[in-house]
Amino acid sequence: MTAATIRTVYLNGAFLPENEAHLSIFDRGFLFGDGIYEVTAVLDGKLIDSALHMTRLERSVEEIGGRLPITTDEIVAIEKRLVEENHLAEGLVYLQYTRGAEDRNFFYSEDLQPTLVIFTQQKTLEHVAAVEKGLKVKSMPDQRWARRDIKSVCLLPQVLAKRAARAEGFDEAWLIENGMVTEGASSTAYIVTRDGRIVTRANSHATLPGCTRLAVLELAREEGLALEERAFSVDEAKAAAEVWLTSASNFIVSITNVDGAAIGDGKPGPMFRRLRALYMENARRTAI
Repeated sequence: MTAATIRTVYLNGAFLPENEAHLSIFDRGFLFGDGIYEVTAVLDGKLIDSALHMTRLERSVEEIGGRLPITTDEIVAIEKRLVEENHLAEGLVYLQYTRGAEDRNFFYSEDLQPTLVIFTQQKTLEHVAAVEKGLKVKSMPDQRWARRDIKSVCLLPQVLAKRAARAEGFDEAWLIENGMVTEGASSTAYIVTRDGRIVTRANSHATLPGCTRLAVLELAREEGLALEERAFSVDEAKAAAEVWLTSASNFIVSITNVDGAAIGDGKPGPMFRRLRALYMENARRTAI
C-alpha cells in the first residue's frame, strides 16, 4: 500500500489513514452481524439521494433498537469531508453502524457505545457497459430472514446467491419466494408490461425500501407513467416489454436476460432510457 492509495476513513469520532483504523474483535457487528449499513453514490464529488439514505439509516437503526452516536447532519458532513479528502469524483460512500463492543453475549448491555465506520470507494457508476448492453439475472430461492426491510449487515445469503449467479455467467441474482420475485440480491426488481405499466413490489418486511427506487418512482409519477406496486413472477418478467433494476451503485439499469431468456429484443428499451436520463439529471440537480 502506497501513500497515494491510502484513504482517509472515519472511525468513532476520528479521521484516520485506513491502515491505522482498527476495530475490537468483540464488536457485535463482527460477532453477531448486529449492525446496519448504507451505501451512498457520489457523482462529480457530490452525494446522491443523501436525504433518502439518512432517513433509511435512522429507520433501520431504530428498528433494531439501536441509537446513532451522532446526528445524520453530522454524518453527512463527515461523508462530504471524506469525499473531499479522498478526492472522490465518482464512486461510493459506505457507512456501517454496529451496536458496539463488549464480551460476547446475546444479551447486550444497554449502555454500549455504538461503532460508526465510514469510508469511500472509487467506482465508475455512470458510463458503464451495462447501460448499453443490459444485465443478466438468475433466479434462485430467497433464503434470507423475514425482516428484509432492515438494511442489516447480515448479507451471507446475498453473497452466496450472487456467487452462484456469477458462476453461471449472470450478473445478478433474483430472489424468489412463493413463486414471486422479492428483489435482487443487491437491487430492486421491475418489469414494464406490454401495455406500458411499470411494476415493482410495494415496500413491506419482504423487501428493502430502496432509496433509488423511491427517487425513480417519484420521477415516473411526475412523468405521468402508469405504476403498479405488486409482486410479479419470473414468467411474467420473461414476457415483459422491459425489465430493470435499481440500486445506489447502479442507479437504474436494464435487464436484458432472465434465466437465459432474452427480454424483448434483448436490448435496453425506450422507457428505461427515458427514466435513466431523467434520474441522472435529477440526481445531479439534487446532489449535495
